[in-house]
Amino acid sequence: MNLRQLTYAVAVAEEENFTRAAERCHAVQSALSHQVARLEDELGTKLFERTSRRVRLTPAGRTFLTHARQVLEATRRLQDEVAATSGEIRGTLCIGTISTLTAVDLVELLAAYQERHPQVDVQIHMGMSDRLLDELREQTSDVAFIGLWPGEAVAGVESRQLCDETLMAVLPPDHALASRALLTLAELAAYPLVDFHAGTGPRRQTDEAFAAAGVRRRVQYEVSHVDLLEGIIRRGLALGLVPAATAVGYRELAVVPVQHAPRRRVYFAWGRNPTPAAAAFQALVHAKLDTIAPVPDPAGA
Repeated sequence: MNLRQLTYAVAVAEEENFTRAAERCHAVQSALSHQVARLEDELGTKLFERTSRRVRLTPAGRTFLTHARQVLEATRRLQDEVAATSGEIRGTLCIGTISTLTAVDLVELLAAYQERHPQVDVQIHMGMSDRLLDELREQTSDVAFIGLWPGEAVAGVESRQLCDETLMAVLPPDHALASRALLTLAELAAYPLVDFHAGTGPRRQTDEAFAAAGVRRRVQYEVSHVDLLEGIIRRGLALGLVPAATAVGYRELAVVPVQHAPRRRVYFAWGRNPTPAAAAFQALVHAKLDTIAPVPDPAGA
């Protein structure tokens, strides 16, 4: 058994196809198939069920895949750690972020990082805070920028709070409540609302606030991205609540403070066993944060 065989087999498992796996590994398909067959002979069991349409993992294959990924990751980690001892930072950096991040300029951070460490392959994706935290705990992501309601702990990872933000109401400019200086949660609940999906971190921020105020509301539209939320409000389909720093950037929409408004805390979070690439990004973020004042809350709360 060797690393090439493990790499080939993992590629077949993930692509569910020998041809695509060979293309991914830049190998001739016959050679890849031969190496996978030799691996199965060494293990004494079939890893894949082959049909004319697709390739499926056997029960033994599923067990193999878990451990093979760990071996390949450990090998990559070893190579990166050894290179780092001579000052060479390489490997992969996976960054997760919420779509409403305003506490730091992520693009500027990425530009500064890539200038210093051009050999690192940087991957970035957006998601809900709860899922981003799970990825950090599962070590499928390196760092993340997340937002949580104040009563929620950042458990299982390391973190640094960036800011504490108030959510504000966002309305179409011609809405009956748009000219108000201050709104209540009860007044907002009289209209259809748009919010993030139930059970997600952003949704808990608003759920907690309405529950504390004893107000029942109807969330007519559930979304997974702030851009869709903004679009629904612009079309006059519903009202919404977003972080103050995000809301002030919405042109031609009315932004109104809310009494007893929901709040969220934004954090920079990272795993407890960082790779050299992740450690270098953490150092850059901390250095940047140490030189700037805390992000003010535009709501003034």
